[in-house]
Amino acid sequence: MSIQTPSNLSNSVRTQYIANYIDGAYGMRVYDQLAVPFPGISAAEVMKGSSVSYPFLSGMTPSTETIPQDHDVTPQILRDAVGTFTPTSRWGALQWHEATDMQVYTDYGQKRFKKLGENQMESIELLALSAVAGGSWYERYTARASLDAGTAAHRASDSIFRKMQGMMLTMKVPGFINSAGEANTWGAIMHPFPFHDICESGNVDAIGLYQDAGIHLNFEAAKIGPFRLVVTPYAKVFGGAGLDNGTAVATTLASAASALGTTIVTAADVAANAAAGMFWTIGTEETSTTVYPTNERVKVVSAVSTTITVIGEGENGGLRFDHAAGEAVRNADSVYTIVFGGPGSLVKAFDPAIGEYGEVVGPKKFGMLDQFASIGWKYYGGYGRITENRIVRGEFSTSYEA
Repeated sequence: MSIQTPSNLSNSVRTQYIANYIDGAYGMRVYDQLAVPFPGISAAEVMKGSSVSYPFLSGMTPSTETIPQDHDVTPQILRDAVGTFTPTSRWGALQWHEATDMQVYTDYGQKRFKKLGENQMESIELLALSAVAGGSWYERYTARASLDAGTAAHRASDSIFRKMQGMMLTMKVPGFINSAGEANTWGAIMHPFPFHDICESGNVDAIGLYQDAGIHLNFEAAKIGPFRLVVTPYAKVFGGAGLDNGTAVATTLASAASALGTTIVTAADVAANAAAGMFWTIGTEETSTTVYPTNERVKVVSAVSTTITVIGEGENGGLRFDHAAGEAVRNADSVYTIVFGGPGSLVKAFDPAIGEYGEVVGPKKFGMLDQFASIGWKYYGGYGRITENRIVRGEFSTSYEA
């Protein structure tokens, strides 16, 4: 008698798990929407070299002279320059003993594929974010470390959009195609906190109060001028990188903290300042263009001496990441970005054989008794800027932290 078992349907099971991987890999992409494939060269060709250069030619000087009748004209010389794109690679993997699947009550088999996809998404999105954060064109009222939540001029408002429209038009930044077929619409990617400040400012506030209540009651401010507002918690925030809090916490972790942990232990007794600052940031202060992906912000709920109880973004309400002893802990104001750009503000490439979402490897069994198993993902590609005049990073404080 033939008996149906999961092993008979291994291909179907794996197909379903791959779907879970893709679900995780596809969601929450933010800055990818500002990227187009590397221009003029196929993805396969881009991936063949360690770096690829894209040529630019200067324009010609407008003519102001009449045609001479007694001598020949002097031809102009075009200047050239290159933009460079350097693809890279990324990976992630999990490994377990077969007893894990026998003993755990959670749907570990399915969930590990989704976690793998989420890891791929976050890792590849980090490449796009690094390209954004590394841009040399930024707009802010003062130095990042001096941006003050208590100063209105340091916050985002509707007034920035006219300036940014003028900047984008001046630099001839390509835009998204609107319903009229015109390429003069750009994206403005931001965290919900600067979105709040924009809605509470100037003309947006007045229209929300007296003309369109949906702006305030339904959060329906979707476009200002030619900018589509993309509001997402995954927009880059430089945690604790602004002005020091008036009641400053600036210490370090006395001992390592683990992902999903709900307490941290600080080197100094800062319990008296537990209520100071909207968030405390764990990790290296981001003062320049380097992004520290395991930095995280937590909400302090109580403190006893050096033991601080926190609420974080982890699945259980605790920490998302492991943190080593000695990492910085501070409650300075955070700096929120608004990234202005359009299609072609970034370029991207990926190995066509592996794919845009990477390739799942496994599950594989190994060991003398096939008692171990592993799965992983791999990716070849990357994001970059081949020109600095197509993307602008605004940096602001927020009234919520005042």
